[in-house]
Amino acid sequence: MIREFGFAEFLFILEGARWTVLLSLLAFTFGGAGGLAVALARTSKSKLLRRLMATYIQIFQGTPLLIQLFFVYFGLPLLGLKVDVWIAVTVGLSLHTSAFLGEIWRGSIEAVAPGQTEAARALGLGYVSLVKDVVLPQAFRIGLPATIGFLVNLVKGTALTALIGLTELTRSGQLMSNITFQPLQVYGAVGLVYFIICLPLTYFSATFEKRLNANR
Repeated sequence: MIREFGFAEFLFILEGARWTVLLSLLAFTFGGAGGLAVALARTSKSKLLRRLMATYIQIFQGTPLLIQLFFVYFGLPLLGLKVDVWIAVTVGLSLHTSAFLGEIWRGSIEAVAPGQTEAARALGLGYVSLVKDVVLPQAFRIGLPATIGFLVNLVKGTALTALIGLTELTRSGQLMSNITFQPLQVYGAVGLVYFIICLPLTYFSATFEKRLNANR
């Protein structure tokens, strides 16, 4: 019997949205930690580190996210590492996130006025204090709009995990469309939920950027 798309079916889609939000937060958290390491390596004095991180970034920016997810999900078992689909997609999205955030934050660090670091060194601050107390707070303000913009793309990018079996928002929509045979209503609801998730982030990014420009 074909089911009609109604409130109960919409709740099923919202259940998938919960996993989309959780996956986005996990990937952004782990990827952000990796991205900070990438950004610091890209701005270090070590030529070798800079080249290694530049290659890392080019690999992840130059290949589709779906291929990266496939590589992690199907590649790790070939190395003898059997991983759950949740772990695979979290690792794949985190690596992808670290490359993009690393490049965003590298630009933000380099945008900090050179006089700031020169003054900090003149005061005798070590590298850790220089980065933690002088460079990163300013770089954070500069890079926040672009960071939030990437987070919006990350939320939408999680839809690709449906292709390897994770029942997130898009996959929930696919399942419900197969049950109800009402793809227009189902995917309209899925798109609406994505919009509701991403709109506050987009609004916050635009508002913060205007305030930042006003302060400048």
